[in-house]
Amino acid sequence: MILADFPSVNQDDKPTFSLEEQVALVLEQALRIDELTQLVDRKAEVISAQKKRIHTLEELLRLAKLKRFAPSSEQSQQASLFDEAEVAAEFGLETTTDTTEEEAPAEALEPGASEAPQPRQKPGRKPFASTLPREQIFITLSDAEKAGAIDTFFTKVREELDIIPAQVRILEYMQEKAVFMAPVQGEPQRRITAALMPKHPVPGAMGSINLMCFVLIAKYSDGLPLYRQESILARYGGELSRATLANWVIALARQLQPLIHLLRAQQLAGPLIQADETRVQVLKEPGRPATSDKYMWVTLGGPPGQPSVLFDYDPSRSQEVPLRLLDGFQGYLQTDGYAGYHAVCIANNITQLGCWDHARRKFKDAQAAQPNVKKGPSRPLSKADGMLHLINGLYLIERQIKDLSTEEKYQHRQERSLSVLTKIKTYLDDNQHKVPKDSLTGKAMTYLRNQWEKLTVYCTHGDLNISNILAENAIRPFVIGRKAWLFSDTPKGAQASAIHYSLIETAKANGLEPYGYLNQVLHALPYADTVEKLEALLPWNIKKSNSAE
Repeated sequence: MILADFPSVNQDDKPTFSLEEQVALVLEQALRIDELTQLVDRKAEVISAQKKRIHTLEELLRLAKLKRFAPSSEQSQQASLFDEAEVAAEFGLETTTDTTEEEAPAEALEPGASEAPQPRQKPGRKPFASTLPREQIFITLSDAEKAGAIDTFFTKVREELDIIPAQVRILEYMQEKAVFMAPVQGEPQRRITAALMPKHPVPGAMGSINLMCFVLIAKYSDGLPLYRQESILARYGGELSRATLANWVIALARQLQPLIHLLRAQQLAGPLIQADETRVQVLKEPGRPATSDKYMWVTLGGPPGQPSVLFDYDPSRSQEVPLRLLDGFQGYLQTDGYAGYHAVCIANNITQLGCWDHARRKFKDAQAAQPNVKKGPSRPLSKADGMLHLINGLYLIERQIKDLSTEEKYQHRQERSLSVLTKIKTYLDDNQHKVPKDSLTGKAMTYLRNQWEKLTVYCTHGDLNISNILAENAIRPFVIGRKAWLFSDTPKGAQASAIHYSLIETAKANGLEPYGYLNQVLHALPYADTVEKLEALLPWNIKKSNSAE
């Protein structure tokens, strides 16, 4: 209430209201002021919440733009905007790595990655592999040019890489038959003996094993859909429909299923399995819309020297799938933070490892989504920058010890990595409450806290990995192929794809050329009528037998 709300008073007259009325009016005014104050406070809270929401949405928008238009590597452009020592000074941290070393992103831990940048190679052509077959072409002098010469010789002056384009031909099997005359009940009768025909994995099919291997490799290794292969074959004169090709794919998968069972049993006998899953579209999955998510699961593991990469299709992402795939496994299971793996770890007494790549990636996203302010050493540093500084220290240690023995890796992790983990935990405890929970940095810190126990397990054994990158790499060929063929028509087709991807990627993991491996397997498979003969077709056994020849 303002002054105008009070009854007017003539100075020459006495007040027209009593003291009690004045007190009531003052109290009413105080209540009104209190209500207005509370309203202002509520509006201030709403404005503050809206500002936080706007800040979070701006972060997400910047991140979405980066994911759409920027390079996909986790080595964001902002990584070079500040120095390690500067980050440490900004947040009061000790430098955990040699600042002359390069930051260690997740990709640096892939097989074959080097600890330090490789020196630039001198310009020039890379020599061709010595294993390639060679054909010599002799360029000769004419008789007139050689007239009077005391000797001639040839020198190699150049090499050219050549290729023979695909050729379509018809294989005609001419079966020899012998006619015998043999007496039957005293009467001579004719008896015909025919040469045994070679067995085919798909009896009655009008495609050779070579062609079927070509179809499988083209689709599952090179990402070439069947409809494109149909047109390629037609261009060379081979008229086959994509329905015929699809039927071959499914029929071959049925024949190869026993090998998958053997590979699964072998993988479950190993000490470590890495697992991942990705979406796949299957149009005719019973009881599910064509647009709903179905999943391709992958597991990577096996005993030393016998790695296997196994794919499995399932329309569900529930915990029942890991329970089925990992039935009987007891060892270490490394995954991302998906909760669907918890049940099998509890049921089988499996020790679960976390993935530092996933934890690091969330902070990289938070760092990349920072406002585009002034770049350079004066750029404001965030909590994500400080956390990435510490996490990169773990990766640098892993790069430095990657060629050491199992026991030496364990000792280095105990002596060096555990101290870095302690600093990361301290930094997390000190700063998590300082960032909004729904911001990208807040979500990254929440993920890190929830996964903390799993993320520290890798330090307990030298054979364990800091990340699940190998499983992600294993599933990448499927993801790339999916961009080309887009979907599977039926569940049988999806499961057939899983079988073929399994054999091709397992062959690669064992150092075998996939076409040659599949060709050898499909020729021998119809004769593999015992478990021993099937085991002989496993990649490591094929590799051993080929080396012995």
